[in-house]
Amino acid sequence: MQYRALGRRGDIQVSPIALGCWPFSGGEFWGRQEDADSIAAVHAALDAGINFFDTAENYPRSEEVLGKGLKGRRDEAVIATKVSARNLAPGDLVEACERSLRALQTDYIDLYQIHWPNWEVPLAETVGALDGLQAEGKVRAYGVCNFADRDLTEMVAAGQCVTDQLPYSLVWRSIERTVLPLCRENGIGVICYSPLAQGVLTGRYASADEVPEGLARTRHYSGQRRLAKHGEPGLEEELFAAVSKVREIASELGEPMAAVSLAWLRQQAGVTSLLVGARNAEEVGRNLPSLELTLSESILQRLDAETQAVKEAVGTNLDMWYAPTRMR
Repeated sequence: MQYRALGRRGDIQVSPIALGCWPFSGGEFWGRQEDADSIAAVHAALDAGINFFDTAENYPRSEEVLGKGLKGRRDEAVIATKVSARNLAPGDLVEACERSLRALQTDYIDLYQIHWPNWEVPLAETVGALDGLQAEGKVRAYGVCNFADRDLTEMVAAGQCVTDQLPYSLVWRSIERTVLPLCRENGIGVICYSPLAQGVLTGRYASADEVPEGLARTRHYSGQRRLAKHGEPGLEEELFAAVSKVREIASELGEPMAAVSLAWLRQQAGVTSLLVGARNAEEVGRNLPSLELTLSESILQRLDAETQAVKEAVGTNLDMWYAPTRMR
């Protein structure tokens, strides 16, 4: 496993794939999930050399289940969790951190992230609380999620932000316009969520109608779909045309489509780690081949070209679910 520095923090080394622990919550979007399967996924990840785990206080029971999975193996893991936008006032943030520490059964969090910006709370006050937690040793480093140009620039000026977690995949490339260059310029590592576009880049769906309702609510899909809230026409035709091309390239290489998609993303400059959800040990194993795959420059360029139409259709809005955007 080739580990990478967590942004500017060379003393915190993380695997290029992180286990995204939201599926541990089960519920409306993920369906029934057994804790034993989640814990087995944690153990399988550690055994494979994946040391990076991402969760959030806003994912019901996810922190608690992850804490159980890491019991006795905490020293092998780098834990990233998130504080919700509603808890960014200093007192609320400190209390939220304490709750997360208890749920995770640990006395420190490696990476504490602001989940979404809250434009009603001065960012300087939030950063002050984060600095305090860092000084106490309860947080090793802090970062942000879903911060676009304006908010990220303010965060860089206010504190020691080391990462920005954003949606990024072959079929969601809007961060390449301005945010990714800004991260590269300031030594901020990008943690990518939805790197397989919630399963589309695995090749399991032949059309938008096959995508489950809980997943077909992003701006990729028609705003007329039942759970969608963005109100846009979507880009279903462009999406599945691009997916077909990615499938062809993967077939030529003799590699799984998911491995090719993850390898392309892993090789983008500025990317630190990719969040891959796994609900059991078997699913963890499915993501490992991408770590052994390095794509040639010509293949990288072909993948870029074949997904340009989707990139243009997505536009400048980084928000996968809402229009107007919740990022600025």
